[in-house]
Amino acid sequence: MTAESVQHRVQWPVPPQDGYTVDDLFTLPDLPPHTELIDGSLVFVTPQRAFHADAIDLLVHGLRQSVPSGFRIKREMTIILDRRNGPEPDVSVIRADGITGPDQTSYEAKDVLLAVEVVSPDSESRDRTTKPQKYAAAGIANYWRVEREGPGGRPTVHVYELDPLTKVYVHVGMYRDRLKVDRPYSIDIDLTAIDQL
Repeated sequence: MTAESVQHRVQWPVPPQDGYTVDDLFTLPDLPPHTELIDGSLVFVTPQRAFHADAIDLLVHGLRQSVPSGFRIKREMTIILDRRNGPEPDVSVIRADGITGPDQTSYEAKDVLLAVEVVSPDSESRDRTTKPQKYAAAGIANYWRVEREGPGGRPTVHVYELDPLTKVYVHVGMYRDRLKVDRPYSIDIDLTAIDQL
């Protein structure tokens, strides 16, 4: 038996001439979990680290504590921004009337009030530049970027709001121990609670 015969061979999908569309994202077989579509290209993510999972859990729990009846908190679901962009924010606040049922695989950008990205080493550029620009262009009013900072490695949350005139995000706050904001609704999250997860 040769080394070549035992080697695992992967058949990578070959993109169409003009790139993939969101329809392809949902119909291509055997894509890895959490595959995103950015500018018509498929983006595969690396395995999740403990900080990433813990930060998502902390924010989902915190957001659900005070969520108004017309909103829902979702984690790791595709948001359709346009025909060639279907990113998957780590956490989203969705209008309840944008939810169609338990078999739903994505949400429309018009139904998203907040997109949250927890930065990982492989997603730094996408989470700091590419995705916020695309979320803003799609009209998503609020964006949070969560970074692991400081000696304890606790989350720092950078909060952005959409400027309706320029259609770009404006940095409105940075939160280290406690996240207290009033948009998209009144939210108060103890970020130090990540130590107990």
